[in-house]
Amino acid sequence: MMEYILQPWPWYFSGPLIALTMILLVLFGKSFGMSSNLKTICTISGAGKYADFFKFDWKAQKWNLAVVLGTIIGGFIAVHFLSDGSAIAVSENTIKDLSALGFENVGENILPQEIYGWDAVLSLKGMAILVIAGFLVGFGTRYAGGCTSGHAISGLSNLQLPSLIAVIGFFIGGLIMTFFILPLLFS
Repeated sequence: MMEYILQPWPWYFSGPLIALTMILLVLFGKSFGMSSNLKTICTISGAGKYADFFKFDWKAQKWNLAVVLGTIIGGFIAVHFLSDGSAIAVSENTIKDLSALGFENVGENILPQEIYGWDAVLSLKGMAILVIAGFLVGFGTRYAGGCTSGHAISGLSNLQLPSLIAVIGFFIGGLIMTFFILPLLFS
């Protein structure tokens, strides 16, 4: 039994749990999204003094902050108590492609050290990547009216056309990053 718990949960277990969550949110008149929590946290921190965008009743979003807290706690429990520490399953083709770009130990860590290690992050190239990527994610999230989780899970489950367009854009952006920009940055 314990061996089953330490494996990634299959789609037919986690998928219905996500669907149940979405049904409950719709029944209670809520919509799901993680990026809205950043707006709430900025409002709690006093950003409303500087921008009208942050002037709203953040207490109405306490339930969504609980979702973030639950996500953090759930991730901690999954990594520290429900993981057997085995390497991440990565296809041989992906390992070969990433190795050609200079990535070592592909699949042994969740985050590759060539991007997320302190040496990489504190370099000029790493800092530039973080600043530009952070700006693009922040701008894109605001411009699209939500993040990937909000559009892909909540928006699509509510059959919203803007969410479908946003999700298609997210996938196109991911493909462009994977096949064009990442090789330019690490070749």
